[in-house]
Formats: sequence, structure tokens, C-alpha cells
Amino acid sequence: MWIVGCNALHDEKKVSLSHGTDESAGGLPAYIVSIANATFYLEKDGGGLSSMLDVDGVDWIGFNDTKGSGHQGEYRGFPNAIHKQDGDYFHALNASTDKSTSVVEIDSPQHVRIVFTSGNGKWQGQWDFYPQRLDFTMTQVSQGYHYWVQYEGVPGGEMDDSDFWYASADNKRHGIHETFIGDLPSPEWFAFGDIKSSRMLYLLHHEDDEHPDDYVSRPHMTVLGFGRSEKNKFLTTPQTFSIGFVESTHYQTVEQSIKSIIHE
Repeated sequence: MWIVGCNALHDEKKVSLSHGTDESAGGLPAYIVSIANATFYLEKDGGGLSSMLDVDGVDWIGFNDTKGSGHQGEYRGFPNAIHKQDGDYFHALNASTDKSTSVVEIDSPQHVRIVFTSGNGKWQGQWDFYPQRLDFTMTQVSQGYHYWVQYEGVPGGEMDDSDFWYASADNKRHGIHETFIGDLPSPEWFAFGDIKSSRMLYLLHHEDDEHPDDYVSRPHMTVLGFGRSEKNKFLTTPQTFSIGFVESTHYQTVEQSIKSIIHE
């Protein structure tokens, strides 16, 4: 999906925070954060990304809040972390999302931090926007419960046969409908592309573990879950995940860009 009129991106070394609505998500109120090569719409009530636009204005998430739209809209987002585990939190607001509250803790040209607390007060998620990427950290986990962190979206604006993925498991290009079942090797990362696009969207799990990181496709969206196998959740401690764009579709460039984050 293409979104017209997205905020102009600022200088490559700056982060810019504004407030508005995500019209593609039914006019939901959102924090709008621009970095060097992306504009994020962080939905204010649900606490999850509803849109992630590249420099060409293409949305790689494609959320909409239409009840019953399923894989075609209401399921999409990031991190979609807490699902039927002491609530439903940190998902762009749909019919089943429980609400959270938020506060902006840092607002500078180099770093924007927004912290969400679940309505029941038992979960907390921290969003750190930097000039080149976004980090999401689950800083508080409800005792005795589990979560996962997911990217459910549309590479290049639409899920189709032209999409593909790379991962830390090997250096091969995989078709979008090819599954990955198992624990990604360290550093745990996945990247999605579209042959019509000159960039890829990557996701990085900062902490290595032995939990499954399964990827399966749906007819209209990706389902990548760190700490997920089928509908089972495995994460129980604070963890950090990065998401952003790499302006390349070459495996080695993508890999090196992601690994550089770990060594910062």
C-alpha cells in the first residue's frame, strides 16, 4: 500500500517526533516519528506500530482496524507482543486490543523515547528511536506470563510472490512462502524484501536464546515471531529488538548493517 503525504524525512542524523493520526489505520491517534530512512506511526492507545513508511512513502506494515479483516489488516503490526497472556497489549488498536498509557521520556534530535504501560500495569514496553533504527524493549513482564515479538506486515507494500527473505540461518534468498521453523543462530535476525524495491526491512533480536523464531506466510501478510512456535510463546524476561530499513538487497550488506548494531 502506498500512503500519500507522509511527513518529509529530516536530516539523516536527526529524529523528529510529532503528533497526528494514521489515516490508513482508520484515523487512529499516533506518535509520528521520522528518522533517516523511515517514518513510524506508533498508535497511542494500543501501543504498537500501525505503519512503517520508507523514503518512497511505501508502508511495510499495512494495518487497518476493520473488524474481521484478519490477515488483510487488523492482525498486522509490530511488536504484537502480548496476546491472550494477561491481556492483549502492544498492538495497534483493533477490536481485541486492550489499551495502554504512554509517556514521552526523551525528545531530542538524536533520540526519542516513548514508554507504554499496559492498562493492568503489569507490562511495560520502551520505544527508542535513533537516526538509523527503532529499538523496542519489553522492560517489564507480567509475572508468570510469556510473550513473543512479531512482524506481521507486507514487504514492499503488498504481500505477493515477488517478496523474499534473508535470515541469520544461511546466506540464501528464500521465497516469501518458504517457512523457517527453529531457533535462529546468533545474532538472531530476519530481513524482508521485494524484488521491486531497492531496500529491505530487518528485525534483530539483541539477546541470543534457544527459543524458536518461526516464520510462516499468510495469504496477505508475513508472520515472523521471535520466541514463537505455532501459538506458543516463550519469552519471559526483558528483551530488546531492532527494526529498520537497509538500503540494499545484497545479503552481505544487509548482514553487515545488522551486525553493526550489535557492536555499537
